[in-house]
Amino acid sequence: MATVTPPVPGRRHRTPLARREARWAYLFLAPWIIGFLIFYAGPMLASLWLSFTEYDVINPPEYTGLDNYRQLMSDPAVARSLGNTVYYTALHVPLVMLISLGLALLLKRVGRLQGFFRTVFYLPVMTPAVAVGILFLLLLNTQDGLINRALGLVGIAGPSWTTDPHWVMPGIILMSLWSLGSTVIIYLAALQNVPRDLYEAAAIDGAGPWARFRSVTLPMISGALFFTLIVNTIASLQMFTEVYTMYFGNRETQNTFNSDAASFYVIHLFQEAFQFLHMGFASAMAWLLFVIILIITLIQVKLSNRFVYYEGEDK
Repeated sequence: MATVTPPVPGRRHRTPLARREARWAYLFLAPWIIGFLIFYAGPMLASLWLSFTEYDVINPPEYTGLDNYRQLMSDPAVARSLGNTVYYTALHVPLVMLISLGLALLLKRVGRLQGFFRTVFYLPVMTPAVAVGILFLLLLNTQDGLINRALGLVGIAGPSWTTDPHWVMPGIILMSLWSLGSTVIIYLAALQNVPRDLYEAAAIDGAGPWARFRSVTLPMISGALFFTLIVNTIASLQMFTEVYTMYFGNRETQNTFNSDAASFYVIHLFQEAFQFLHMGFASAMAWLLFVIILIITLIQVKLSNRFVYYEGEDK
């Protein structure tokens, strides 16, 4: 008589079909896993090691312990560039979210032309970042720039956007609004998914337009608002290409203004790594930025539990 081995408690027995499907799943996942290890995890671990060394690319890395991190805490250039980046992020993110939401609300009302305007708003997002930097360098030119010419038509003397340290950051923030089209599209999709019966019920209860917006629209699109808050914050803290093209890629521009006004954290990191060959110090800067972004994102996720509404979730 055959003996049947009882199943071991707590151990899952997979059928041959399940094991074969698992092997195929790992096979299809293998290219992504290999690419992640080679192009992401590997370089991250290498930069973590380099952050504890003095390395100039030419000579072998020399272990220096926490010296790079101590220098980070006392370097005024790092503090200045980080302050510029935080200031830019604090203004850019709310402006992009507010303007994008306003445009999305308008787009929702245009009817058949909605597809056309969606394309119009999204096209700037596809413009290469270097081209955007060059374009706004021309638009913000003090003498011949289109923006100052337009201000002159209404009797306003345009500021020196690219040379006055007090106006450099407002000019950069103005430039950053060029690529808000993706946020507009996300908000428009969220607005179109708000059930109409909620608005009808609120109207029956006597809610006006503002009350419906506050009590119906905002809660129902809070997931999209939260997503764009995180994405735009991370992107703002890593601002590089457009600003570098405008103020650091042109020698004439560099000679006409104080570069400290446009020194963003990632630009300073780039200069330390590839101009001064301080690879160890630049790696420490990169890890500091990683920690800052991680902490800010965790705080945003924690606060989202109070403000983000997910349909079907009991609060």
